[in-house]
Amino acid sequence: MQFAPAVTFRFAASHDASAIRTIEFEAAQRFASVGMVGIADAPPMELALVGRKIAAGEIIVAVAAEATCAGFIMFEPQPTRIYIQELDVLTSYAGQRIGAALIEQVAQLARKRQLTQLILSTYRDVPWNAPYYRRLGFRDIGATELDAALIARRNAHIARGLDESRRVFMRREVE
Repeated sequence: MQFAPAVTFRFAASHDASAIRTIEFEAAQRFASVGMVGIADAPPMELALVGRKIAAGEIIVAVAAEATCAGFIMFEPQPTRIYIQELDVLTSYAGQRIGAALIEQVAQLARKRQLTQLILSTYRDVPWNAPYYRRLGFRDIGATELDAALIARRNAHIARGLDESRRVFMRREVE
């Protein structure tokens, strides 16, 4: 798989926190184009949350040649898998396969930790959500396949006001 050659990947450091929030905010703006204004208008993650995820080693950033954070992936290790919580890339770096490379960074981490799956939840019909992840080898998880942890996550999404009827959980095996 060919990725942007001028981009490197590393665990996020505390000085990346503001850039991560900026990337998340900018990425959310795309949702206005598909009528999801609530997501576009939402504030970015709280700085304290970003700081905790950085301290835990649960954010990897893509750094462009000019030392700009071009994207990030935030994740949560679980007993047999890694749950991808968020993947965002600046629009100015779109089309360079940075998102795919960030997912591969997490897949490598899963392999190293002997975890067998990557899991995520995303919007079913938004072009840069489920259709994108399917092209990267993720498959939909049916409602009957959800375990207790994923049902709890779905319920947390509902409590936050997300429309779970428009969302799907997806899985990719780590080989």
